[in-house]
Amino acid sequence: MRKIVIAGNWKMFKTRDEALQFIYNVNMEIPNREMVESVICAQAPLLRDLVKRQGDNLRIGAQNMHEKSEGAFTGEVSAALLENIGVRYVIIGHSERREHFGETDESVNKKLHQALRYGLTPIVCVGEPLAVREKGETDAYVEEQTEKALSGVKADEMEDVVIAYEPIWAIGTGKTATPEMADEAIKNIRQTIGRIHDAGTADKVRILYGGSVNTENIGELIAMEDIDGALVGGASLSAKNFLKMLSIAHEHINK
Repeated sequence: MRKIVIAGNWKMFKTRDEALQFIYNVNMEIPNREMVESVICAQAPLLRDLVKRQGDNLRIGAQNMHEKSEGAFTGEVSAALLENIGVRYVIIGHSERREHFGETDESVNKKLHQALRYGLTPIVCVGEPLAVREKGETDAYVEEQTEKALSGVKADEMEDVVIAYEPIWAIGTGKTATPEMADEAIKNIRQTIGRIHDAGTADKVRILYGGSVNTENIGELIAMEDIDGALVGGASLSAKNFLKMLSIAHEHINK
């Protein structure tokens, strides 16, 4: 059974004081990470403070990193630094990075290789805009993104990769893909990995759903056969809501 991952993406929210208060509020209530992998992905200046206070069952992730180990890239963060300060996860290729900062399938692939090189667990985002969904071209679009993101990744590295299916039309809009729609897209991603490698490799890869996930819909989503957790935006900013989503995931495992 693939371990469920619930990863909160705080985006550009929370001051240091707010972030530390969140950690203090949740630390003692986080489920055992042998059951559920709980992750908070925060702004870069917060990462070291959060790592120092993460407790036994929470892991901290970055929201971005550069594709090179070091160099004259003002304002960027290296995988080497993230690994050095104890960060364990990193989001790669979020649609907001693609839209606002010009990230491409090629740069996503380079960042993925760099993350694996430094022992970070990448959460690689793929997903279609509304126009593609309305044309009925979701499968082909997401297949291509997945293939380009995973180019050159070896089969024995795939278990260390997490993929997040985030339909762009559902991110921060309040619109959510139905559990059936999300599961169908994620099943297609898993089949794509199977074609790249083999079915056994594909079955080990954790694939999350992201897109207006909250306490009301997370249970239905993770109950689907191929959905292994969630990448959560706004709902993860509340300690109470984050813990509730973790509790729902924990209850699902124990059914």
